Amino acid sequence: MKLGLLTAVFGQLNFDQLLEELKKYPQLQTLEFGTGNFTVDSHVGLDDLLASPQRAKEFRRRVEDTGRIISALSCHGNSIHPDPAVAAREDKVFRNTIRLAQLLEVPVVNTFSGCPGAGPDDKIPNWITTPWPPEYSDALDWQWNERVIPYWKEAAAFAADHGIRVALEAHPGFVVYNPETALRLREAAGKSIGVNFDPSHFWWQGIDIPTAIADLGEAIFHFHAKDVFISPNNRAKNGVLDTKSYRHMAQRSWLFRSVGWGHSEIEWKAIASALRLAGYDYVLSIEHEDALASIHEGLSSAINMLSRVLLTEPQVEPWWT
Repeated sequence: MKLGLLTAVFGQLNFDQLLEELKKYPQLQTLEFGTGNFTVDSHVGLDDLLASPQRAKEFRRRVEDTGRIISALSCHGNSIHPDPAVAAREDKVFRNTIRLAQLLEVPVVNTFSGCPGAGPDDKIPNWITTPWPPEYSDALDWQWNERVIPYWKEAAAFAADHGIRVALEAHPGFVVYNPETALRLREAAGKSIGVNFDPSHFWWQGIDIPTAIADLGEAIFHFHAKDVFISPNNRAKNGVLDTKSYRHMAQRSWLFRSVGWGHSEIEWKAIASALRLAGYDYVLSIEHEDALASIHEGLSSAINMLSRVLLTEPQVEPWWT
């Protein structure tokens, strides 16, 4: 397994500056680049590289010259947004990212499942989290049958035609937000659809991470290493559903944190072991979204812990049996 980084944390730097900054972090073996939508294209230049295979080849060569590979391209967006203009814009970025991934020989594209409205006349996404009153159940059925499954069946075929696997990041606010919904969509759309597993989105929902990894198994295509801290006091008062701004850190029930600042090293070792048992041996790509730490301190802390956690050598036969 390899240790990597989602480069969005250095979005204020251009590509040349990024490569220079990464000299501080020699432990990083892979890079995951944003190409647009929520994952802003700060370093790639999606349209430029697509227009010039030679520039695309040079981009990949410069990454490889640092001793690293590109683990994934990420274009997290909402291609089934109820506003047709938004959906078309984000779908275009998604499909162009698929095309660029094929050109760069990058096997995985990360995104979100998206979320439609609750009916054909809506303009705002509607994330449904309860079956009652009964209108919610009716709306949820409509979302899946009329928007989610038709879009992703076609999109999965498009990705497969280009030799790319699509890793949906299960995230509250979108129709795929836990293992059950991820597997439901994979069953409907096909095996080119899988998961970009981010434990930080599961922990605060009360999901046990090793159990979720075992459940998803071969559907895990990519992994984001990000932690979350759950405030005992705020959770005790208000539960875990929290719409307060991420800037109101002291008042929130939970916060995204650097790896190790929400859960212990032994818990992250359990994650590494569960991934190996599930047959996943690709990358742990650090996503740094910790406002309580500087970029350097937070990233360095995550690298140090994960360097102790990762199993990088091949496993052995149980010789004692």
